[in-house]
Amino acid sequence: MIILVTIIHVIVCLFLIIVVLLQSGKAGDISAAFGGQGSQAAFGPRGAATALSKATTISAVLFMLTSVTLSINAIKHGGPRSVLQGEKSAPAKTQPAAPAPANPTQK
Repeated sequence: MIILVTIIHVIVCLFLIIVVLLQSGKAGDISAAFGGQGSQAAFGPRGAATALSKATTISAVLFMLTSVTLSINAIKHGGPRSVLQGEKSAPAKTQPAAPAPANPTQK
């Protein structure tokens, strides 16, 4: 079950990225800045905005639901754990012994 939710989560993530990148800004199309005639999209300038807005909303809700589901499952099956929980600790480094003071009477 959790594998299915993870696969759905990844697909929704990719879809959400694509849908957000396809949307035009609120200020208008980039073609208007260069003297173009506006948007020539398949949906038209208004139809694309509503379809993409609905797709963004639906995919955002699915993203949140799958995220909550995955986090609840992680807490149930493992609880909070440290990443370094199973690692052995490194031995403490010791400083080398100080050299013996030189005896001025010996040469």
